Amino acid sequence: MSSSLKNAVTIFLLLMFGAGLQAADKAGHYGVGQLATPTQIKGWDIDVRPDGAGLPEGSGSVLDGEVLYEAQCAECHGSFGEGEGRHPILAGGMGSLSDDRPTRSVGSYWPYVSTLWDYIHRAMPFAAPESLTDDEVYAVTAYVLYLNDLVEDDFELNPTTFHDVTLPNQTQFYPDDRPDVANVRCMTDCVAGELVIHSELAGFRPTPRAVPAGGPVITSVTHSGQTTYDQLCAICHKRGIGGAPRLDDAKDWLDRLQKGQSAVLANAINGYVGEHGVMPAKGGFSHLSDEAVAAAVHYMLEVSQ
Repeated sequence: MSSSLKNAVTIFLLLMFGAGLQAADKAGHYGVGQLATPTQIKGWDIDVRPDGAGLPEGSGSVLDGEVLYEAQCAECHGSFGEGEGRHPILAGGMGSLSDDRPTRSVGSYWPYVSTLWDYIHRAMPFAAPESLTDDEVYAVTAYVLYLNDLVEDDFELNPTTFHDVTLPNQTQFYPDDRPDVANVRCMTDCVAGELVIHSELAGFRPTPRAVPAGGPVITSVTHSGQTTYDQLCAICHKRGIGGAPRLDDAKDWLDRLQKGQSAVLANAINGYVGEHGVMPAKGGFSHLSDEAVAAAVHYMLEVSQ
């Protein structure tokens, strides 16, 4: 390394070290980086909430949105929101959510207009996200609402009229009502007798389990993988959603076991896409350990026989 380069590196390190010391009081005890300025925060704070918080000033009409949609969106989403190829459908499907293959569009499934506005704003058009002006986002959003027969052709979307549009499926969304599994276990001075699992979630029925003297034990669960199945895997495997083998379909499991149990386990952990359906890695629950997934698979294999 030349002496000039060494000097340059030394100066750079001294400057960085000095900046770190100056930032220590502002950025925490690590002394790394600096506090974000209001201008920097504003550049990232672009989300829009269902109540309209975060919407910028501006407006856009259905008629203006039609021109923009045909130029920027129709190639992927179709002229009438029907979708082209594997690109998402935006309109239609009203009343189809109870079908075996529902059509999930903005009008049939989405809960809030804010989701539509925010998605177009930050992610569309696909080839040039965040290239639309605020007025253009308002216009395209208004046109998509029009394609779903939610507004008239003379409608103009702005921060005020935003509150006049309620998507049909809004009331069908509700908090996850699966049993809470984050309760703290009693590890000392445990009460002998009956252990009841409680939850603050409405509609959850407590499950009494026998507890021997000395406190609760893990063996109260009949199989180490049953809890994972009941709380997570059953979402798809109980009804065969997405091609998932149902718990009571022994033949389907036997067909999948033709390649060996290790292949079934690998597909469950790493994910699978093929002729028999789609399996997200760990069923979409990335917090699960490989051992928990394997235990759930073993449970399903045993019960299905």
